[in-house]
Amino acid sequence: MQVERFNPADRGLKDIGWLKSNFVFSFSGYQNPVRSGFGLLRAFNDDFVQPENGFGLHPHANMEIISVMLAGSMSHIDSLGYKETVHKDWVQIMSAGSGLRHEEHNVGQDEVNFLQIWIEPKLQNITPRYQRRHFPEADRKNQLVTIVSQEEGTAHCWINQNAKLSLGFFESGQTASYSFNPVNKAVFIFNISGTLEVNGEQLTNREALGIWDTAQLDFTISQESRFLLIETPINH
Repeated sequence: MQVERFNPADRGLKDIGWLKSNFVFSFSGYQNPVRSGFGLLRAFNDDFVQPENGFGLHPHANMEIISVMLAGSMSHIDSLGYKETVHKDWVQIMSAGSGLRHEEHNVGQDEVNFLQIWIEPKLQNITPRYQRRHFPEADRKNQLVTIVSQEEGTAHCWINQNAKLSLGFFESGQTASYSFNPVNKAVFIFNISGTLEVNGEQLTNREALGIWDTAQLDFTISQESRFLLIETPINH
């Protein structure tokens, strides 16, 4: 098993008042030549947006862009005609494909916290697509739940890549396991809160691990924990 640790202290920081972004990989004005991505995972941003603020209309193309809402309420408007508001425990994905534009704003009274994730697509220039799903925390207790998958279905969001995202919410003392085909695959694990061990490696709040050259992950929860697991190809 090979392991790469991503410590919170090593992240890039963008603080412009209304927006605080913590960058695991090179993004925006933060450039780190040894942290340009992990497999086909190209961006992992821990974003905090103040009320009555947000991201103005801007374009994307040929990128899978996933938002995992951790707190607050955020509006979404895009050039595909979607106009809605997502809240805590919602997940949305844009397969930007041949191109789309969108804007996101904090429309609640509290700070928004969401994880912004970019994954390179499998197919280029597909018809743009938007999806969102709700994953109430109460329904995910002591489970590792698929939120994004290459397999289409009504229970999760679809992604244009051989990738898979899962959310975990476990009580102290619980255990879990995750199996995957290690050929050309790696797993990135971000601990949102609490403390857990993954194959003997401890993770505390906001720490992350990249793991490859193994077919199974075993989790032991030391303190009630919420975490996100991203299974990603290493190469196209």
